[in-house]
Amino acid sequence: MKLSHFNFNLPEELLAEFPTENRDESRLMVVNRKTNTIEHKLFKDVIDYFDDGDVMVLNNTKVFPARLYGNKEKTGARIEVFLLRELNAEQRLWDVLVDPARKIRIGNKLYFGDDDSLVAEVIDNTTSRGRTLRFLYDGSYEEFREKLVELGETPIPKYINREVTPEDAERYQTIYAKEEGAVAAPTAGLHFSKHLLKRLEIKGVDFAEVTLHVGLGTFNPVEVEDLSKHKMDSEEMIITQEACDIVNNAKTKKKKVCCVGTTSMRAMESSVSSQRTLNPYTGWTNKFIYPPYDFSIADCMITNFHTPKSTLLMMISAFCGHDLMKKAYEEAIKEKYRFYSYGDAMLII
Repeated sequence: MKLSHFNFNLPEELLAEFPTENRDESRLMVVNRKTNTIEHKLFKDVIDYFDDGDVMVLNNTKVFPARLYGNKEKTGARIEVFLLRELNAEQRLWDVLVDPARKIRIGNKLYFGDDDSLVAEVIDNTTSRGRTLRFLYDGSYEEFREKLVELGETPIPKYINREVTPEDAERYQTIYAKEEGAVAAPTAGLHFSKHLLKRLEIKGVDFAEVTLHVGLGTFNPVEVEDLSKHKMDSEEMIITQEACDIVNNAKTKKKKVCCVGTTSMRAMESSVSSQRTLNPYTGWTNKFIYPPYDFSIADCMITNFHTPKSTLLMMISAFCGHDLMKKAYEEAIKEKYRFYSYGDAMLII
Protein backbone atom coordinates (compact mmCIF):
# COMPACT_ATOMS: atom_id res chain seq x y z
CA MET A 1 0.00 0.00 0.00
CA LYS A 2 1.19 3.50 -0.84
CA LEU A 3 0.45 6.86 0.77
CA SER A 4 -1.64 7.91 -2.23
CA HIS A 5 -4.10 5.09 -1.49
CA PHE A 6 -5.19 7.02 1.62
CA ASN A 7 -5.95 10.35 0.05
CA PHE A 8 -9.53 11.57 -0.37
CA ASN A 9 -11.32 14.91 -0.60
CA LEU A 10 -12.73 15.88 2.77
CA PRO A 11 -15.06 18.91 2.68
CA GLU A 12 -13.86 21.42 5.28
CA GLU A 13 -17.33 21.82 6.80
CA LEU A 14 -17.26 18.17 7.95
CA LEU A 15 -14.43 18.84 10.42
CA ALA A 16 -16.29 19.07 13.74
CA GLU A 17 -15.56 22.30 15.63
CA PHE A 18 -17.71 21.42 18.65
CA PRO A 19 -18.83 18.15 20.23
CA THR A 20 -22.48 16.99 20.09
CA GLU A 21 -24.64 18.20 22.98
CA ASN A 22 -24.77 14.74 24.56
CA ARG A 23 -21.75 12.44 24.34
CA ASP A 24 -23.68 9.30 23.42
CA GLU A 25 -25.89 10.97 20.80
CA SER A 26 -23.25 11.48 18.16
CA ARG A 27 -23.89 9.41 15.05
CA LEU A 28 -22.58 5.87 14.71
CA MET A 29 -21.82 4.14 11.45
CA VAL A 30 -21.76 0.35 11.87
CA VAL A 31 -19.57 -1.38 9.31
CA ASN A 32 -19.96 -5.15 9.04
CA ARG A 33 -16.92 -6.87 7.51
CA LYS A 34 -18.67 -10.23 6.98
CA THR A 35 -21.70 -8.89 5.11
CA ASN A 36 -19.96 -5.82 3.61
CA THR A 37 -22.88 -3.69 4.84
CA ILE A 38 -23.21 -0.29 6.49
CA GLU A 39 -25.86 0.81 9.01
CA HIS A 40 -26.56 4.27 10.43
CA LYS A 41 -27.27 4.53 14.16
CA LEU A 42 -26.75 6.76 17.20
CA PHE A 43 -23.76 6.02 19.42
CA LYS A 44 -25.89 4.82 22.32
CA ASP A 45 -27.14 1.99 20.03
CA VAL A 46 -23.65 0.47 20.36
CA ILE A 47 -25.07 -1.53 23.28
CA ASP A 48 -27.12 -3.65 20.84
CA TYR A 49 -23.93 -5.17 19.39
CA PHE A 50 -22.51 -6.53 22.68
CA ASP A 51 -23.50 -9.30 25.10
CA ASP A 52 -22.69 -10.69 28.52
CA GLY A 53 -18.97 -11.49 28.81
CA ASP A 54 -17.83 -9.34 25.88
CA VAL A 55 -14.97 -6.96 26.66
CA MET A 56 -14.33 -3.35 25.72
CA VAL A 57 -10.71 -2.16 25.96
CA LEU A 58 -10.52 1.48 27.07
CA ASN A 59 -7.52 3.82 27.05
CA ASN A 60 -7.67 5.55 30.45
CA THR A 61 -5.05 8.21 29.68
CA LYS A 62 -5.91 11.74 30.82
CA VAL A 63 -5.20 14.86 28.79
CA PHE A 64 -3.32 17.58 30.63
CA PRO A 65 -3.60 21.29 29.76
CA ALA A 66 -0.51 21.25 27.58
CA ARG A 67 -0.76 24.57 25.73
CA LEU A 68 0.82 27.59 27.43
CA TYR A 69 1.28 31.16 26.25
CA GLY A 70 4.32 33.10 27.41
CA ASN A 71 6.28 36.21 26.55
CA LYS A 72 9.86 36.34 25.42
CA GLU A 73 12.23 38.39 27.56
CA LYS A 74 13.18 41.85 26.25
CA THR A 75 10.93 41.77 23.16
CA GLY A 76 7.75 40.63 24.97
CA ALA A 77 6.77 38.63 21.85
CA ARG A 78 3.91 36.20 22.53
CA ILE A 79 5.08 32.60 22.21
CA GLU A 80 2.99 29.45 22.28
CA VAL A 81 4.61 26.58 24.17
CA PHE A 82 3.14 23.09 23.76
CA LEU A 83 4.30 20.67 26.47
CA LEU A 84 5.05 17.27 24.92
CA ARG A 85 6.64 15.29 27.74
CA GLU A 86 8.47 15.69 31.01
CA LEU A 87 12.11 14.67 30.66
CA ASN A 88 13.30 15.12 34.24
CA ALA A 89 10.98 15.91 37.16
CA GLU A 90 13.76 16.99 39.54
CA GLN A 91 15.33 19.44 37.09
CA ARG A 92 11.93 20.42 35.64
CA LEU A 93 13.07 19.69 32.11
CA TRP A 94 10.40 19.40 29.41
CA ASP A 95 10.34 18.51 25.75
CA VAL A 96 8.15 21.18 24.06
CA LEU A 97 7.14 22.69 20.72
CA VAL A 98 7.34 26.46 20.33
CA ASP A 99 5.57 28.75 17.88
CA PRO A 100 6.86 30.92 16.23
CA ALA A 101 10.01 28.80 16.50
CA ARG A 102 12.40 31.00 14.54
CA LYS A 103 12.42 33.55 17.39
CA ILE A 104 13.34 31.07 20.12
CA ARG A 105 17.01 30.29 20.62
CA ILE A 106 19.09 28.55 23.26
CA GLY A 107 19.52 30.86 26.26
CA ASN A 108 16.23 32.75 25.73
CA LYS A 109 13.93 33.10 28.71
CA LEU A 110 10.13 32.91 28.54
CA TYR A 111 7.78 34.36 31.15
CA PHE A 112 4.32 32.94 31.92
CA GLY A 113 1.33 34.30 33.83
CA ASP A 114 0.27 37.91 34.40
CA ASP A 115 2.73 38.12 37.28
CA ASP A 116 5.54 36.22 35.49
CA SER A 117 5.27 33.64 38.28
CA LEU A 118 6.72 30.94 36.03
CA VAL A 119 9.89 31.30 33.97
CA ALA A 120 11.48 28.89 31.51
CA GLU A 121 14.92 28.89 29.94
CA VAL A 122 15.59 27.32 26.52
CA ILE A 123 18.48 24.88 26.93
CA ASP A 124 18.41 22.87 23.69
CA ASN A 125 17.01 22.63 20.14
CA THR A 126 15.54 19.22 19.33
CA THR A 127 13.77 19.68 15.97
CA SER A 128 12.81 22.68 13.84
CA ARG A 129 10.01 23.53 16.29
CA GLY A 130 11.14 21.44 19.24
CA ARG A 131 13.01 22.79 22.25
CA THR A 132 14.05 21.56 25.69
CA LEU A 133 12.96 23.96 28.44
CA ARG A 134 14.08 24.15 32.05
CA PHE A 135 11.33 25.67 34.18
CA LEU A 136 12.38 27.92 37.04
CA TYR A 137 9.86 27.97 39.87
CA ASP A 138 10.29 28.60 43.59
CA GLY A 139 7.70 26.17 45.01
CA SER A 140 7.67 22.39 45.47
CA TYR A 141 7.25 19.97 42.56
CA GLU A 142 3.52 19.60 43.39
CA GLU A 143 3.10 23.40 43.37
CA PHE A 144 4.98 23.59 40.07
CA ARG A 145 2.62 21.02 38.49
CA GLU A 146 -0.38 22.92 39.87
CA LYS A 147 1.02 26.09 38.30
CA LEU A 148 1.27 24.36 34.90
CA VAL A 149 -2.37 23.27 35.18
CA GLU A 150 -3.43 26.78 36.23
CA LEU A 151 -1.63 28.46 33.31
CA GLY A 152 -2.21 25.72 30.72
CA GLU A 153 -5.05 25.46 28.24
CA THR A 154 -6.89 22.38 26.95
CA PRO A 155 -4.90 21.30 23.87
CA ILE A 156 -7.76 21.00 21.38
CA PRO A 157 -6.38 20.27 17.90
CA LYS A 158 -5.05 23.16 15.82
CA TYR A 159 -7.55 22.65 13.00
CA ILE A 160 -10.38 23.68 15.39
CA ASN A 161 -10.37 27.31 14.47
CA ARG A 162 -11.79 28.91 17.60
CA GLU A 163 -10.90 29.93 21.13
CA VAL A 164 -10.81 27.21 23.79
CA THR A 165 -13.97 27.25 25.93
CA PRO A 166 -14.36 26.13 29.57
CA GLU A 167 -16.48 23.20 28.25
CA ASP A 168 -13.46 21.87 26.34
CA ALA A 169 -11.72 21.02 29.62
CA GLU A 170 -14.49 18.51 30.29
CA ARG A 171 -15.48 17.39 26.77
CA TYR A 172 -11.94 16.88 25.40
CA GLN A 173 -11.52 14.17 28.03
CA THR A 174 -13.08 10.73 28.38
CA ILE A 175 -15.26 10.24 31.44
CA TYR A 176 -12.99 7.36 32.52
CA ALA A 177 -9.71 9.32 32.17
CA LYS A 178 -7.38 8.57 35.11
CA GLU A 179 -3.69 8.52 34.22
CA GLU A 180 -2.43 11.98 33.31
CA GLY A 181 0.02 12.17 30.44
CA ALA A 182 -1.70 12.65 27.06
CA VAL A 183 -1.50 15.81 24.96
CA ALA A 184 -4.43 14.67 22.77
CA ALA A 185 -7.59 12.80 23.71
CA PRO A 186 -8.20 9.17 22.72
CA THR A 187 -11.21 10.43 20.81
CA ALA A 188 -13.25 7.24 20.27
CA GLY A 189 -13.80 7.20 24.03
CA LEU A 190 -15.33 10.68 24.06
CA HIS A 191 -18.70 9.19 23.00
CA PHE A 192 -19.22 7.23 26.22
CA SER A 193 -21.51 8.79 28.82
CA LYS A 194 -21.76 7.59 32.44
CA HIS A 195 -25.26 6.36 31.64
CA LEU A 196 -24.14 4.32 28.63
CA LEU A 197 -21.24 2.74 30.54
CA LYS A 198 -23.67 1.78 33.31
CA ARG A 199 -26.09 0.20 30.79
CA LEU A 200 -23.23 -1.80 29.22
CA GLU A 201 -22.14 -2.92 32.68
CA ILE A 202 -25.67 -4.07 33.54
CA LYS A 203 -25.75 -6.03 30.28
CA GLY A 204 -22.62 -7.87 31.46
CA VAL A 205 -19.99 -6.19 29.28
CA ASP A 206 -16.55 -6.12 30.99
CA PHE A 207 -14.02 -3.31 30.68
CA ALA A 208 -10.25 -3.67 30.49
CA GLU A 209 -8.25 -0.48 30.93
CA VAL A 210 -4.92 0.11 29.25
CA THR A 211 -2.91 3.34 29.23
CA LEU A 212 -1.34 4.87 26.14
CA HIS A 213 -0.35 8.52 26.54
CA VAL A 214 -1.30 9.98 23.17
CA GLY A 215 1.39 12.28 21.78
CA LEU A 216 1.26 14.70 18.88
CA GLY A 217 3.08 12.12 16.76
CA THR A 218 -0.28 10.43 16.25
CA PHE A 219 -1.22 13.39 14.05
CA ASN A 220 2.09 13.72 12.21
CA PRO A 221 1.38 13.58 8.50
CA VAL A 222 2.99 10.72 6.61
CA GLU A 223 5.35 12.26 4.07
CA VAL A 224 6.76 9.17 2.34
CA GLU A 225 4.95 7.31 -0.43
CA ASP A 226 6.45 4.00 0.79
CA LEU A 227 4.68 3.45 4.14
CA SER A 228 7.39 1.11 5.43
CA LYS A 229 9.72 4.14 5.58
CA HIS A 230 7.47 6.15 7.95
CA LYS A 231 8.65 6.36 11.56
CA MET A 232 6.08 6.79 14.33
CA ASP A 233 6.89 8.83 17.43
CA SER A 234 7.19 6.74 20.58
CA GLU A 235 4.36 6.93 23.10
CA GLU A 236 4.40 5.69 26.68
CA MET A 237 2.08 2.80 27.53
CA ILE A 238 1.10 0.51 30.41
CA ILE A 239 -0.82 -2.76 30.25
CA THR A 240 -1.50 -4.29 33.67
CA GLN A 241 -1.82 -7.98 34.52
CA GLU A 242 -5.46 -7.28 35.46
CA ALA A 243 -6.24 -5.97 31.95
CA CYS A 244 -4.51 -9.02 30.41
CA ASP A 245 -6.57 -11.40 32.55
CA ILE A 246 -9.86 -9.76 31.49
CA VAL A 247 -8.95 -9.80 27.77
CA ASN A 248 -7.39 -13.29 27.70
CA ASN A 249 -10.29 -14.77 29.67
CA ALA A 250 -12.76 -13.34 27.12
CA LYS A 251 -10.70 -14.80 24.24
CA THR A 252 -10.67 -18.24 25.93
CA LYS A 253 -14.46 -18.11 26.26
CA LYS A 254 -14.85 -17.01 22.60
CA LYS A 255 -16.33 -13.66 23.63
CA LYS A 256 -15.91 -10.44 21.63
CA VAL A 257 -13.02 -8.09 22.40
CA CYS A 258 -13.64 -4.54 21.19
CA CYS A 259 -10.91 -1.90 21.12
CA VAL A 260 -12.22 1.56 21.85
CA GLY A 261 -9.96 3.66 19.66
CA THR A 262 -6.81 3.28 17.61
CA THR A 263 -4.69 3.98 20.71
CA SER A 264 -6.10 0.97 22.60
CA MET A 265 -5.47 -1.12 19.50
CA ARG A 266 -1.86 0.07 19.21
CA ALA A 267 -1.26 -0.65 22.88
CA MET A 268 -2.63 -4.18 22.64
CA GLU A 269 -0.87 -5.02 19.38
CA SER A 270 2.40 -3.81 20.93
CA SER A 271 2.32 -6.53 23.59
CA VAL A 272 1.08 -9.81 22.14
CA SER A 273 2.51 -13.27 22.88
CA SER A 274 3.25 -15.91 20.24
CA GLN A 275 0.01 -17.62 21.38
CA ARG A 276 -1.87 -14.41 20.48
CA THR A 277 -2.63 -13.52 24.09
CA LEU A 278 -2.11 -10.13 25.73
CA ASN A 279 1.02 -9.64 27.88
CA PRO A 280 1.57 -7.04 30.63
CA TYR A 281 3.87 -4.23 29.53
CA THR A 282 5.30 -0.96 30.79
CA GLY A 283 7.38 1.08 28.39
CA TRP A 284 7.14 2.76 25.01
CA THR A 285 5.69 1.85 21.64
CA ASN A 286 6.29 3.25 18.16
CA LYS A 287 4.20 0.57 16.44
CA PHE A 288 2.82 1.62 13.06
CA ILE A 289 -0.10 -0.48 11.81
CA TYR A 290 -0.91 -0.31 8.11
CA PRO A 291 -2.19 -2.85 5.54
CA PRO A 292 -1.64 -5.71 5.23
CA TYR A 293 -1.64 -6.50 8.95
CA ASP A 294 -2.77 -9.54 10.93
CA PHE A 295 -4.52 -8.41 14.13
CA SER A 296 -4.04 -10.74 17.10
CA ILE A 297 -6.75 -9.98 19.64
CA ALA A 298 -9.60 -7.57 18.85
CA ASP A 299 -12.65 -8.75 16.89
CA CYS A 300 -14.16 -5.29 16.56
CA MET A 301 -13.28 -1.66 17.19
CA ILE A 302 -14.80 1.76 17.74
CA THR A 303 -13.10 4.71 16.12
CA ASN A 304 -13.77 8.23 14.86
CA PHE A 305 -13.57 9.41 11.25
CA HIS A 306 -9.99 10.33 10.39
CA THR A 307 -8.33 12.78 8.06
CA PRO A 308 -6.76 11.87 4.69
CA LYS A 309 -3.26 10.31 4.70
CA SER A 310 -3.27 9.90 8.51
CA THR A 311 -1.69 6.89 10.25
CA LEU A 312 -5.06 6.41 11.98
CA LEU A 313 -6.81 5.92 8.63
CA MET A 314 -4.14 3.37 7.67
CA MET A 315 -4.89 1.30 10.77
CA ILE A 316 -8.63 1.42 10.01
CA SER A 317 -7.92 0.25 6.47
CA ALA A 318 -5.86 -2.66 7.83
CA PHE A 319 -8.64 -3.67 10.24
CA CYS A 320 -11.67 -3.02 8.04
CA GLY A 321 -10.28 -3.99 4.64
CA HIS A 322 -9.26 -1.21 2.26
CA ASP A 323 -12.18 -1.36 -0.15
CA LEU A 324 -14.79 -1.49 2.60
CA MET A 325 -13.07 1.39 4.42
CA LYS A 326 -13.19 3.47 1.23
CA LYS A 327 -16.86 2.62 0.74
CA ALA A 328 -17.62 3.60 4.36
CA TYR A 329 -15.78 6.91 4.03
CA GLU A 330 -17.56 7.76 0.77
CA GLU A 331 -20.84 7.06 2.54
CA ALA A 332 -19.77 9.16 5.55
CA ILE A 333 -19.04 12.15 3.33
CA LYS A 334 -22.29 11.70 1.41
CA GLU A 335 -24.29 11.45 4.66
CA LYS A 336 -22.38 14.40 6.19
CA TYR A 337 -20.90 12.56 9.16
CA ARG A 338 -18.70 14.79 11.32
CA PHE A 339 -14.98 14.04 11.18
CA TYR A 340 -12.04 14.04 13.57
CA SER A 341 -11.71 14.59 17.33
CA TYR A 342 -15.16 16.01 18.11
CA GLY A 343 -16.81 14.11 15.26
CA ASP A 344 -18.97 11.01 14.92
CA ALA A 345 -18.04 7.36 15.44
CA MET A 346 -17.69 4.13 13.52
CA LEU A 347 -18.10 0.61 14.88
CA ILE A 348 -16.32 -2.04 12.80
CA ILE A 349 -17.63 -5.55 13.50
